[in-house]
Amino acid sequence: MPAKYKLIKRRDFTKDAPEDSYKFYAQLVNNGTASFDELCESIAEETALTSADVKSCFDRLPRIIARHLKEGRTVQAGELGTFRPVVGSKGADTEKTFDATTMMKRPSISFIPGKVLQNVRTSMTFTRVKDEEEKTSGGNGGGEEERPGEL
Repeated sequence: MPAKYKLIKRRDFTKDAPEDSYKFYAQLVNNGTASFDELCESIAEETALTSADVKSCFDRLPRIIARHLKEGRTVQAGELGTFRPVVGSKGADTEKTFDATTMMKRPSISFIPGKVLQNVRTSMTFTRVKDEEEKTSGGNGGGEEERPGEL
């Protein structure tokens, strides 16, 4: 099923664009939320685990990942992807003047999706949803369009 998008009129911030110019940009339309319970039930249906077993694993996963990230380790979580700690700092003129307590920046966590999730980007298709104004006025030509694209 294609993901739905709508067109949003926004100010044009490109270089040398007139101050009152606008462009239309695609914006995904939220198609609902898959709840935590729904995820657990779906996994339970496809495995020998119960929904409670799946919930227990999901409950422990962030804690275990956090423990390894705090130790500076990269965590490979199978087809889900890879989590990696990333840190930066302000620069110091010499090694002796570097003070980690004041110069280190807040760490972040890099997530690289696994192959299954990465393939979503190449296999995802889109269909345009017209807003109420376009439907009643007839819009500006053309029907719904579907195209493959990237996130």
